[in-house]
Amino acid sequence: MLELVDESPESLYRLCEERGWGDGLPLVAPTEDRVSEMLDTAGGDPDEVLAVLPPRSGLATRRAVAVNAVMAGCLPQWMPVLVAATRALGRPELNLRGVNATTHPSAPLLVVHGPIAERTGFNAGIGAFGPGVRANATVGRAVRLILLHVAGALPGSGDASSQGQPAKYCYCVAENIAQSPWGAYHHSVGVESASAVTIHCGEGPHNFHDMESEEPRIILDKAASVCATLGSNHGPIPEAEYFVCLGPEHAATIAAAGWRRDDVASYLFERVRLPAGLLRTHFESQLWRPWELALDDEALQPLTESPDHFKVVVVGGAGKQSCLSPSWGVTKSVTEPIDDPREGR
Repeated sequence: MLELVDESPESLYRLCEERGWGDGLPLVAPTEDRVSEMLDTAGGDPDEVLAVLPPRSGLATRRAVAVNAVMAGCLPQWMPVLVAATRALGRPELNLRGVNATTHPSAPLLVVHGPIAERTGFNAGIGAFGPGVRANATVGRAVRLILLHVAGALPGSGDASSQGQPAKYCYCVAENIAQSPWGAYHHSVGVESASAVTIHCGEGPHNFHDMESEEPRIILDKAASVCATLGSNHGPIPEAEYFVCLGPEHAATIAAAGWRRDDVASYLFERVRLPAGLLRTHFESQLWRPWELALDDEALQPLTESPDHFKVVVVGGAGKQSCLSPSWGVTKSVTEPIDDPREGR
């Protein structure tokens, strides 16, 4: 327990800076009353370990999550989202140790699905990746504070990213299920709860636009051109995923032509390719499969080994803009159900 003689925001800011706490921005004091209110909202044992987070192997208890949620400025109603997100961070296939240890600028993108997103104020529409909505901003920030304070992902000593990226401050959106022609993403990956969260560890959003076409192939060719670059980690790491965040207008156009979510993934898999010889020229160190090593130089080599590695979700509002997030590589996205006392699991 730490007691402040001077409880002003300036004193807390100075104390945290001196001790190496926080993300460099002002923090809310995690008083006993604020933390208790946060814990009461989600229920459960405050000392339950939700995940063990590398590189420090920190124990992410409900109490630790609540403290960081308060510091980030969260409201208690978002605690169930953060509990699920913390469980997801600890899943072995996410490979948080690798995400934190890589020099690549990888950050966890948190996507909130289902009724809890709309009921508690998450932005799934216009400007979903941007500022202005407290839920997206503070919940995304709380994830980063958990990584800093519990996982020990401090720049240099625990987070090796060479340059970092703005998404390491906050990277949180909600799925626009209301305007998705394919239903909720989490149901498509076998999570049947009413609400859920997905974490994908990757780069910041890469935009692509098509203002005119009514032909899915033309729209998705633009997405493929953004995916098929030599600068991403997909060249040497074929197990890497792409998170494809289609705007509602692009999704509606594609669905109107009879395309399903898996059709989008299959088409992108066929189009996101580069000549094998070009990839060999640029990558001496790679994790390619034997069949890829056997390709002729002129053959087109896929930059990810399966259509299943294209994850398609609808995000955003009006306007024919979409984006995608390439992965760091040796990580898999994770979708975790939300235990919300107001709606059940």
